Amino acid sequence: MSEAMEQQIFEALRSVKDPDRGQDIVSLNMVSGLAVKDGHVAFAIEVDPQRGARMEPVRKEAEQVVHALPGILSATVVLTAEREDAGPAAPRTAPGQDASMLPGVKAIVAVASGKGGVGKSTTAVNLALALSAGGHTVGLLDADIYGPSMPRMLGISGEPTSSDGQTLDPMENHGIKCMSMGFLVEEETPIIWRGPMVQSALQQMMRDVNWGELDVMVVDMPPGTGDAQLTMAQQVPLTGAVIVSTPQDIALADARKGLNMFRKVDVPVFGIVENMSYFVCPHCGERTEIFSHGGAREEAALLATGFLGEVPLDVEIRETSDGGHPIVASKPDSPHAKAYLAIAEAVWDRITQAQGKAQAAAPRIVMQ
Repeated sequence: MSEAMEQQIFEALRSVKDPDRGQDIVSLNMVSGLAVKDGHVAFAIEVDPQRGARMEPVRKEAEQVVHALPGILSATVVLTAEREDAGPAAPRTAPGQDASMLPGVKAIVAVASGKGGVGKSTTAVNLALALSAGGHTVGLLDADIYGPSMPRMLGISGEPTSSDGQTLDPMENHGIKCMSMGFLVEEETPIIWRGPMVQSALQQMMRDVNWGELDVMVVDMPPGTGDAQLTMAQQVPLTGAVIVSTPQDIALADARKGLNMFRKVDVPVFGIVENMSYFVCPHCGERTEIFSHGGAREEAALLATGFLGEVPLDVEIRETSDGGHPIVASKPDSPHAKAYLAIAEAVWDRITQAQGKAQAAAPRIVMQ
């Protein structure tokens, strides 16, 4: 990033005022993490936690001001809040309890993978739809900041609006409430943020979104076991996690890392899903195990965790997801949809068990 470009951006931001403090956000040292790459700009505006929702118009204005500069292809701005009394980290909320960040959500399930390319997002969206088909109210949080795919998979476009002027309303389709960074940036815009900005964006998509009352929120986690994944596991009161893998050894080795990460932060692992488990030729009906078969079931047994089910490699699953009509919604009676419905039933059983254990662990107060 050239000094001239940096200076130009900061000069433009001097026109953006903090409405409560009466000065521009540059003079108040509120701009941090400025990054410019190939015409794409990203930075954070630091605000007090109590003012997060009220500062949304300032964020939008800053984004528009920078985007209007010559040579700038895109501008992405997030609000980040640092608490002044940051003491020791509070203990993670027990499964089944309400969290202050998501007060109306009864259960939160992370769908994760040790590596990319195993069909994690396809599994997450079909799991959410299958839980909804089971009569539960469901939300879907796209926590994959660098590669958000839920807008396309759910067939949703446009930007979220705000009914109360303070929190964003989630987007919705197929009966699922959804929030994704993909609604806030253009599809072709790369996200080039450092860890703290990603963490802030994730927190905003939970804290500053009007999710309402949900039986379960499915979180499409980023692939791998990096800082963003660890932050979600430690800061969000996850009821449990689902690990997605393909059957071959290299994918299972990465799935093992993802599973162990959750165990280290005391998040229950509900089990493993074997995706792309086998391929059935649509013409001759011959079954081919392209990536081997059964590896996830064996791995689940070795790691003393559940095996939630297997999903075949099939062009119909890919086409329906890419087209915004996942197979559980578009063809609920198909064998593939039934595989996801069975996985969702197993996941809901584990949610119920986890919530029951949390309630049993609470002390009883007897009045005499």
